[in-house]
Amino acid sequence: MNYFELYELPLSFGLDEAVLKRKFYELSKRFHPDFYINESLEKQAEILELSTHNNKAYQVLSDPSKRIAYILELKGLLTEDESYQLPQDFLMEMMEVNESLMELEFDSDENTLQDIGRKVTAMEQAIQVELAACTAALSDANEAEQDDLYLKMKDIWYRQKYLLRIRESLNRFAAR
Repeated sequence: MNYFELYELPLSFGLDEAVLKRKFYELSKRFHPDFYINESLEKQAEILELSTHNNKAYQVLSDPSKRIAYILELKGLLTEDESYQLPQDFLMEMMEVNESLMELEFDSDENTLQDIGRKVTAMEQAIQVELAACTAALSDANEAEQDDLYLKMKDIWYRQKYLLRIRESLNRFAAR
């Protein structure tokens, strides 16, 4: 049973957080191991597994980035240890950002750090807009168009993942 089925929710990139949380608490009560202490060991193990599944489901579905990855996995588009080729223009932009970060290693400059931060923020925002457009278009798309949209979302997810590493580097420099 996938996480959306567990929570009786449609497969969707945009979930109502209140409904998600309500379902999590409902299942947390239903599958709480303390309520099954007098049951057989098999039943206790089953409940513990369901409780763990519920916790993992909430962890994934409540985080937009993890939710995207999970949906892409369900669609068979994202696999562990996949070697994904990012677009060349994106990689060129990232090379410039990485070179600027390397220069900061030797010559710490607050203005340069802020400039890189603004550039990365703008890229993150542009990716969010692109993702929102793809998810909005899904409901009206035919099957072939949906397949294309999912592939675009896969590309977006990998770019977001790359930018997250850049953001972590920026945060390390800012903390110095």
